[in-house]
Amino acid sequence: MSTYTAHLRWQRTAGETFTDQRYSRRHTLQFDGGVVLPASSAPSSVPLPYSDASAVDPEELFVASLSSCHMLWFLSLAAAQGHVVDHYEDAAEGLLARDAEQRLAMTQVTLRPSVAFAAPVPDEAAVAALHHAAHERCFIANSVKTEVRVLPQEAQR
Repeated sequence: MSTYTAHLRWQRTAGETFTDQRYSRRHTLQFDGGVVLPASSAPSSVPLPYSDASAVDPEELFVASLSSCHMLWFLSLAAAQGHVVDHYEDAAEGLLARDAEQRLAMTQVTLRPSVAFAAPVPDEAAVAALHHAAHERCFIANSVKTEVRVLPQEAQR
């Protein structure tokens, strides 16, 4: 068993009333490796200037964690099978919509991995099998009820 940590820090800006909902949602996330990430609510959830469009929001982090987990498993499985991956890119996208209980939820995440291999390049079926196995092993995908779709894309060179 492993434990993972993130330290969140938010502080009210001097002069903000707070109870009127007109306060900054900007905060920081610090991870156990020392990385500090500026974070905020999404501007689509809380209008500017109370959110910060340049900071990462929880919805983006959710999509990114699924994308990253899938890639890490894909690379590991490809290496174990003797395939050399030269480049991996993903244009992941999450859909925030009403779920069956009419609550806002990330109802779907679509991964669009584009993978370039060194020769010999595995065939389409082998790449699809790698993506399937990566999805099955991804801890994050196994932890959510959101539908996670994986749509491999042509490699861009």
